[in-house]
Amino acid sequence: MAADAGASEQRPRKERAENAAKRRQQIVDATISSIDRNGLAATTLATVAQAAGLSQGVAVFYFKNKQALLAETLRRVYQDYRATWQRAISEAGDDPLDRIVALVRADFDASVCNRRTLAVWHAFWGEASARPIFAEISKSFDDERAGCMRECCMAASADMAGGWDPVVVGDSIDSLTDGFWHRIHLAGGVGFDRETAFDMTLQFMASVFPGRREEILKASPKR
Repeated sequence: MAADAGASEQRPRKERAENAAKRRQQIVDATISSIDRNGLAATTLATVAQAAGLSQGVAVFYFKNKQALLAETLRRVYQDYRATWQRAISEAGDDPLDRIVALVRADFDASVCNRRTLAVWHAFWGEASARPIFAEISKSFDDERAGCMRECCMAASADMAGGWDPVVVGDSIDSLTDGFWHRIHLAGGVGFDRETAFDMTLQFMASVFPGRREEILKASPKR
């Protein structure tokens, strides 16, 4: 009897926690929509509540203020990105060059490189210098991702053309990704797209790994 009573008490507690997590995710999703539509400065608890179909009081209950909500939204966007590249690299096998290609492919995956997500990334990056919490969150996730790329490049150094520093190669690939994200964002999907960006990044990689050029370029959606 006591065990049954304990189990019955735990179920409502678990359900409340699950419902709270779903509500928080609903509010974060609405925040992303508001940033995409209104920009970061014009996004408020009121615009988020409206986008979520909730009262402003509910948004305040879960996040207290705008900064807390924006910080959680940035974390969620990064967590989604991390899940994408970690899944890609886990499926790539042990060959370090395959893992590098997988990381780059993940950067231009439709779930990451799309108009809505890029608009949100750039909105936060534009405020990072003025809001230390945004810079702190970004640095934590960016350092993890950069470390993974550098590790893969060091493991693949035997296949590099002479003179290349593996760390420089990793940072260069990531810089290309960042630059292409910016270009795609500014182009609005007109005249330059993620498939082209992926192909151009692979062409750079082929120059670094000339002995595996054809293998690298086969990964391009343009070929």
